Amino acid sequence: MTTLAVTGATGVLGRFVAQELADRGLQQRLLARTPAKAPNLPGATVHRFAYDARDETAAALDGVDILFMVSASESAERLEQHRIFVDTAATAGVKHIVYTSFFGASPTATFTLARDHDITEKYIAATGVGYTFLRDNLYLDFMDALVGDDDVIRGPAGAGRVSAVARIDIAQAAVTVLTDPEAHAHKTYDLTGRESLTMTEIAKILSAHRGSPVSFHNETIEEAYESRKRWDEPQWQYDAWVSTYTAIAEGEMARISPHLEQLLGHPPLTLREFLAGAPAS
Repeated sequence: MTTLAVTGATGVLGRFVAQELADRGLQQRLLARTPAKAPNLPGATVHRFAYDARDETAAALDGVDILFMVSASESAERLEQHRIFVDTAATAGVKHIVYTSFFGASPTATFTLARDHDITEKYIAATGVGYTFLRDNLYLDFMDALVGDDDVIRGPAGAGRVSAVARIDIAQAAVTVLTDPEAHAHKTYDLTGRESLTMTEIAKILSAHRGSPVSFHNETIEEAYESRKRWDEPQWQYDAWVSTYTAIAEGEMARISPHLEQLLGHPPLTLREFLAGAPAS
Protein backbone atom coordinates (compact mmCIF):
# COMPACT_ATOMS: atom_id res chain seq x y z
CA MET A 1 0.00 0.00 0.00
CA THR A 2 1.38 3.40 -0.99
CA THR A 3 2.27 5.65 1.93
CA LEU A 4 1.89 9.42 1.54
CA ALA A 5 3.55 12.06 3.70
CA VAL A 6 2.84 15.79 3.75
CA THR A 7 5.09 18.52 5.13
CA GLY A 8 3.78 21.97 5.95
CA ALA A 9 0.46 20.70 7.29
CA THR A 10 0.47 23.43 9.95
CA GLY A 11 0.64 26.05 7.18
CA VAL A 12 -1.99 27.05 4.66
CA LEU A 13 -0.84 25.17 1.55
CA GLY A 14 0.09 21.95 3.34
CA ARG A 15 -3.17 22.02 5.29
CA PHE A 16 -5.15 22.40 2.06
CA VAL A 17 -3.33 19.40 0.58
CA ALA A 18 -3.81 17.29 3.72
CA GLN A 19 -7.51 18.15 3.87
CA GLU A 20 -8.03 17.23 0.22
CA LEU A 21 -6.28 13.88 0.71
CA ALA A 22 -8.41 13.20 3.79
CA ASP A 23 -11.58 14.13 1.88
CA ARG A 24 -10.64 11.47 -0.67
CA GLY A 25 -10.35 8.89 2.09
CA LEU A 26 -6.60 8.50 1.76
CA GLN A 27 -4.27 7.72 4.64
CA GLN A 28 -1.30 10.02 5.17
CA ARG A 29 1.43 11.08 7.54
CA LEU A 30 1.54 14.72 8.54
CA LEU A 31 5.08 15.91 9.26
CA ALA A 32 5.13 18.84 11.65
CA ARG A 33 7.74 20.71 13.66
CA THR A 34 5.02 21.27 16.27
CA PRO A 35 2.69 18.24 16.13
CA ALA A 36 0.08 19.88 18.38
CA LYS A 37 -0.58 22.43 15.62
CA ALA A 38 -1.28 19.78 12.95
CA PRO A 39 -4.90 19.34 11.82
CA ASN A 40 -6.89 16.42 13.18
CA LEU A 41 -7.88 14.58 10.02
CA PRO A 42 -9.33 11.11 9.44
CA GLY A 43 -6.71 8.66 8.21
CA ALA A 44 -3.83 10.93 9.23
CA THR A 45 -1.07 10.31 11.75
CA VAL A 46 1.19 13.12 12.94
CA HIS A 47 4.96 12.79 13.13
CA ARG A 48 7.48 15.25 14.52
CA PHE A 49 10.22 16.40 12.13
CA ALA A 50 12.42 19.32 11.23
CA TYR A 51 14.10 19.90 7.87
CA ASP A 52 17.54 19.74 9.44
CA ALA A 53 16.84 17.05 12.09
CA ARG A 54 18.09 13.87 10.47
CA ASP A 55 17.06 11.32 13.09
CA GLU A 56 13.54 12.64 13.67
CA THR A 57 12.95 13.02 9.96
CA ALA A 58 14.31 9.55 9.15
CA ALA A 59 11.88 8.02 11.64
CA ALA A 60 8.98 10.08 10.27
CA LEU A 61 9.76 9.04 6.68
CA ASP A 62 10.43 5.38 7.32
CA GLY A 63 8.21 3.47 4.88
CA VAL A 64 7.00 6.59 3.03
CA ASP A 65 6.71 6.24 -0.75
CA ILE A 66 5.44 9.65 -1.87
CA LEU A 67 6.41 12.93 -0.19
CA PHE A 68 4.88 16.36 -0.55
CA MET A 69 7.73 18.73 0.27
CA VAL A 70 6.69 22.29 0.97
CA SER A 71 9.80 24.46 0.86
CA ALA A 72 11.15 25.41 4.28
CA SER A 73 10.55 28.86 5.74
CA GLU A 74 12.64 31.63 4.23
CA SER A 75 15.95 31.88 6.08
CA ALA A 76 19.67 32.07 5.46
CA GLU A 77 19.80 28.34 6.30
CA ARG A 78 17.00 27.18 4.00
CA LEU A 79 19.20 25.67 1.28
CA GLU A 80 21.17 23.63 3.80
CA GLN A 81 17.93 22.52 5.45
CA HIS A 82 16.64 21.38 2.07
CA ARG A 83 19.81 19.42 1.36
CA ILE A 84 19.64 17.61 4.71
CA PHE A 85 15.94 16.86 4.30
CA VAL A 86 16.30 15.56 0.73
CA ASP A 87 19.28 13.40 1.70
CA THR A 88 17.30 11.96 4.60
CA ALA A 89 14.29 11.28 2.39
CA ALA A 90 16.41 9.49 -0.20
CA THR A 91 18.13 7.38 2.45
CA ALA A 92 14.76 6.52 4.01
CA GLY A 93 13.59 5.08 0.70
CA VAL A 94 11.16 7.76 -0.47
CA LYS A 95 10.37 7.01 -4.11
CA HIS A 96 8.87 10.32 -5.28
CA ILE A 97 9.16 13.91 -4.04
CA VAL A 98 6.63 16.55 -5.07
CA TYR A 99 8.39 19.84 -4.35
CA THR A 100 6.88 23.33 -4.21
CA SER A 101 9.31 25.43 -6.20
CA PHE A 102 8.89 28.90 -7.71
CA PHE A 103 7.86 30.16 -11.13
CA GLY A 104 10.90 30.97 -13.24
CA ALA A 105 13.36 29.18 -10.97
CA SER A 106 16.81 29.51 -12.51
CA PRO A 107 20.38 30.51 -11.61
CA THR A 108 19.81 33.92 -13.22
CA ALA A 109 16.32 34.72 -11.88
CA THR A 110 15.86 38.32 -10.78
CA PHE A 111 13.90 37.18 -7.73
CA THR A 112 16.69 36.02 -5.45
CA LEU A 113 14.77 33.19 -3.79
CA ALA A 114 13.91 31.68 -7.18
CA ARG A 115 17.63 30.94 -7.50
CA ASP A 116 17.49 28.93 -4.27
CA HIS A 117 14.57 26.93 -5.64
CA ASP A 118 16.59 26.15 -8.76
CA ILE A 119 19.40 24.79 -6.60
CA THR A 120 16.95 22.65 -4.61
CA GLU A 121 15.37 21.28 -7.78
CA LYS A 122 18.76 20.23 -9.10
CA TYR A 123 19.68 18.67 -5.77
CA ILE A 124 16.49 16.58 -5.69
CA ALA A 125 16.99 15.44 -9.29
CA ALA A 126 20.57 14.40 -8.55
CA THR A 127 19.47 11.93 -5.85
CA GLY A 128 17.83 9.64 -8.39
CA VAL A 129 14.52 9.83 -6.50
CA GLY A 130 11.46 10.41 -8.67
CA TYR A 131 10.24 13.98 -8.59
CA THR A 132 7.67 16.50 -9.74
CA PHE A 133 8.35 20.22 -9.39
CA LEU A 134 5.42 22.58 -8.87
CA ARG A 135 6.66 26.05 -9.77
CA ASP A 136 4.11 28.32 -8.10
CA ASN A 137 3.88 31.98 -9.01
CA LEU A 138 3.11 34.60 -6.34
CA TYR A 139 -0.03 33.79 -4.39
CA LEU A 140 -3.28 35.65 -4.95
CA ASP A 141 -3.74 35.13 -1.22
CA PHE A 142 -1.01 37.71 -0.54
CA MET A 143 -2.20 40.50 -2.84
CA ASP A 144 -4.31 42.23 -0.20
CA ALA A 145 -1.41 42.01 2.28
CA LEU A 146 0.76 44.06 -0.08
CA VAL A 147 -1.31 47.11 0.78
CA GLY A 148 0.32 49.32 3.41
CA ASP A 149 -1.35 51.16 6.27
CA ASP A 150 -1.66 54.14 3.93
CA ASP A 151 -3.68 52.07 1.39
CA VAL A 152 -0.74 52.06 -1.04
CA ILE A 153 1.13 49.14 -2.64
CA ARG A 154 4.76 50.19 -2.87
CA GLY A 155 7.48 48.54 -4.92
CA PRO A 156 9.59 48.90 -8.08
CA ALA A 157 7.30 46.78 -10.28
CA GLY A 158 6.72 49.40 -12.97
CA ALA A 159 4.15 48.31 -15.53
CA GLY A 160 5.20 44.67 -15.22
CA ARG A 161 2.61 41.93 -14.85
CA VAL A 162 2.21 38.95 -12.55
CA SER A 163 0.09 35.84 -13.18
CA ALA A 164 -0.59 35.24 -9.48
CA VAL A 165 -2.28 32.01 -8.37
CA ALA A 166 -4.49 30.88 -5.49
CA ARG A 167 -3.08 28.44 -2.95
CA ILE A 168 -6.25 26.36 -3.01
CA ASP A 169 -5.72 25.75 -6.74
CA ILE A 170 -2.08 24.81 -6.13
CA ALA A 171 -3.16 22.37 -3.42
CA GLN A 172 -5.70 20.63 -5.63
CA ALA A 173 -3.13 20.33 -8.42
CA ALA A 174 -0.64 18.88 -5.94
CA VAL A 175 -3.16 16.23 -4.92
CA THR A 176 -3.62 15.29 -8.58
CA VAL A 177 0.11 14.62 -8.75
CA LEU A 178 0.38 12.90 -5.35
CA THR A 179 -2.37 10.42 -6.20
CA ASP A 180 -0.82 9.45 -9.55
CA PRO A 181 2.89 10.26 -9.30
CA GLU A 182 3.99 7.96 -12.12
CA ALA A 183 1.96 10.02 -14.60
CA HIS A 184 3.85 13.12 -13.51
CA ALA A 185 7.33 11.71 -12.91
CA HIS A 186 10.26 13.96 -13.82
CA LYS A 187 7.95 16.78 -14.88
CA THR A 188 8.06 20.46 -14.02
CA TYR A 189 4.79 22.40 -13.95
CA ASP A 190 4.52 26.18 -14.12
CA LEU A 191 1.50 26.99 -11.97
CA THR A 192 -0.05 30.39 -12.61
CA GLY A 193 -3.44 32.04 -12.53
CA ARG A 194 -5.38 32.61 -15.73
CA GLU A 195 -4.80 36.37 -15.86
CA SER A 196 -1.69 38.53 -15.73
CA LEU A 197 -2.12 41.84 -13.93
CA THR A 198 -0.08 44.98 -13.30
CA MET A 199 0.17 46.31 -9.76
CA THR A 200 -2.04 49.22 -10.82
CA GLU A 201 -4.71 46.76 -11.98
CA ILE A 202 -4.36 44.76 -8.76
CA ALA A 203 -4.83 47.98 -6.75
CA LYS A 204 -7.99 48.77 -8.72
CA ILE A 205 -9.46 45.31 -8.03
CA LEU A 206 -8.58 45.59 -4.34
CA SER A 207 -10.21 49.02 -4.24
CA ALA A 208 -13.47 47.55 -5.51
CA HIS A 209 -13.26 44.67 -3.04
CA ARG A 210 -12.53 46.90 -0.06
CA GLY A 211 -14.88 49.68 -1.05
CA SER A 212 -12.11 52.21 -0.50
CA PRO A 213 -9.25 53.48 -2.68
CA VAL A 214 -6.03 51.47 -3.02
CA SER A 215 -3.23 52.79 -5.21
CA PHE A 216 0.16 51.64 -6.48
CA HIS A 217 3.32 53.70 -6.06
CA ASN A 218 6.17 52.65 -8.32
CA GLU A 219 9.16 53.07 -6.03
CA THR A 220 12.69 53.39 -7.27
CA ILE A 221 14.95 50.56 -6.16
CA GLU A 222 16.63 52.90 -3.70
CA GLU A 223 13.26 53.93 -2.27
CA ALA A 224 12.24 50.28 -1.97
CA TYR A 225 15.26 49.33 0.10
CA GLU A 226 14.89 52.41 2.28
CA SER A 227 11.17 51.91 2.94
CA ARG A 228 11.74 48.31 4.03
CA LYS A 229 14.35 49.27 6.59
CA ARG A 230 11.48 49.96 8.98
CA TRP A 231 11.84 46.23 9.65
CA ASP A 232 15.12 45.08 11.17
CA GLU A 233 16.02 42.23 8.82
CA PRO A 234 19.22 40.84 7.26
CA GLN A 235 20.31 42.00 3.83
CA TRP A 236 19.21 38.78 2.08
CA GLN A 237 15.64 39.43 3.24
CA TYR A 238 15.65 42.99 1.89
CA ASP A 239 17.02 41.66 -1.40
CA ALA A 240 14.25 39.06 -1.59
CA TRP A 241 11.50 41.58 -0.87
CA VAL A 242 12.72 44.13 -3.39
CA SER A 243 13.55 41.60 -6.10
CA THR A 244 9.97 40.30 -5.97
CA TYR A 245 8.96 43.62 -7.53
CA THR A 246 11.94 44.00 -9.86
CA ALA A 247 11.25 40.51 -11.23
CA ILE A 248 7.73 41.68 -12.06
CA ALA A 249 9.16 44.78 -13.72
CA GLU A 250 11.46 42.57 -15.80
CA GLY A 251 8.50 40.50 -17.01
CA GLU A 252 9.66 37.31 -15.32
CA MET A 253 6.34 36.64 -13.55
CA ALA A 254 3.99 37.64 -16.35
CA ARG A 255 3.54 34.48 -18.42
CA ILE A 256 0.29 32.55 -18.14
CA SER A 257 0.86 28.79 -18.19
CA PRO A 258 -1.76 26.17 -19.15
CA HIS A 259 -0.33 23.62 -16.70
CA LEU A 260 -2.57 24.40 -13.74
CA GLU A 261 -5.80 24.21 -15.71
CA GLN A 262 -4.61 20.92 -17.20
CA LEU A 263 -3.98 19.46 -13.74
CA LEU A 264 -7.21 20.83 -12.26
CA GLY A 265 -9.51 20.08 -15.15
CA HIS A 266 -11.01 23.57 -14.80
CA PRO A 267 -9.78 27.18 -14.99
CA PRO A 268 -7.91 28.52 -11.94
CA LEU A 269 -9.28 31.41 -9.92
CA THR A 270 -8.89 35.06 -10.89
CA LEU A 271 -8.15 37.70 -8.27
CA ARG A 272 -11.76 38.91 -8.32
CA GLU A 273 -13.04 35.36 -7.86
CA PHE A 274 -10.59 34.69 -5.07
CA LEU A 275 -11.55 37.84 -3.21
CA ALA A 276 -15.22 37.01 -3.62
CA GLY A 277 -14.62 33.62 -2.04
CA ALA A 278 -15.42 31.67 -5.18
CA PRO A 279 -14.85 27.90 -4.98
CA ALA A 280 -12.00 26.52 -7.10
CA SER A 281 -14.28 24.35 -9.20
